[in-house]
Amino acid sequence: MHDVIQAVILGVLIGGVYALMASGLTLVFGIMKVINVAQGALVILAAYLSYALFTHLHIDPFLSILVVTPAMFLLGVLVQIVFVRTLRGPDASELSLLVTWALALGIEGVLSVIFKTTFRATNPSYANRSWDVLGYHVGEVRVFAFAASALLLLLLSLLLTRTRFGRSVRATVQNPTAAALLGVDERRVSTIGFGIGVSMAAAAGAVYGVLYPFNPGSHYDLISRLLSIVVLGGLGSLGGAVVAALLMGVTEAVVAVEISPTWAAFSFFVVLLAVLLVRPQGIFGLRERTL
Repeated sequence: MHDVIQAVILGVLIGGVYALMASGLTLVFGIMKVINVAQGALVILAAYLSYALFTHLHIDPFLSILVVTPAMFLLGVLVQIVFVRTLRGPDASELSLLVTWALALGIEGVLSVIFKTTFRATNPSYANRSWDVLGYHVGEVRVFAFAASALLLLLLSLLLTRTRFGRSVRATVQNPTAAALLGVDERRVSTIGFGIGVSMAAAAGAVYGVLYPFNPGSHYDLISRLLSIVVLGGLGSLGGAVVAALLMGVTEAVVAVEISPTWAAFSFFVVLLAVLLVRPQGIFGLRERTL
């Protein structure tokens, strides 16, 4: 039982970081119905930026969030204006898959040229420290990562629920046509929303680089996990993405301890399949009504 509880603690802490990554993905889909498969590559790009700031300027990776996040927000705005906004018509969602996948491959190529394919890791002085709480070992870095993720998710939630822009976002998600008739600038909401989605990936990337070694190809594993989280939680549901990410983290950690680390990653996809067989729309997704 001790090992299981230890695994649950670890899973929750890691799940919080995945929730931050997935939040931007589900936000962009909710606003624009765009499946941003470049989200994983953007996380890795931010990890490299944080790594460079730590290596060359000795900026703590958690403080680098304050630099990386606004920079990646501007990148997201630029990508939306140049590449995503031009997509029109009934096939726009499908075309967004191709455009964002091309973006992911482009980011991977640039990072491979600059940093090569060697695995890197951001290692601050406290990277290997841990606290002993009631007999359970809790890594400092994992606690800091979870706290930073929770704070940013709270700020994102407040932005969406307590501000004029947040009301515009929710109106656009619920009914774009009605929102436009009420004076909501859908193009502005989409542009800022995409930028926020990328900035969430940036913040998560700075944290991810402290937790795991990474190279330019690490985004392949990441995007499969993030897409699974978004689908399990319910497309467009921020709360669903958070719950699904925590479920993923706990499931993998417990399976790694109780069965085998080899089966840990696969176990979440088993849970995903089981839930979708019962609720095809995901945990918090809404079933589409048809006439």
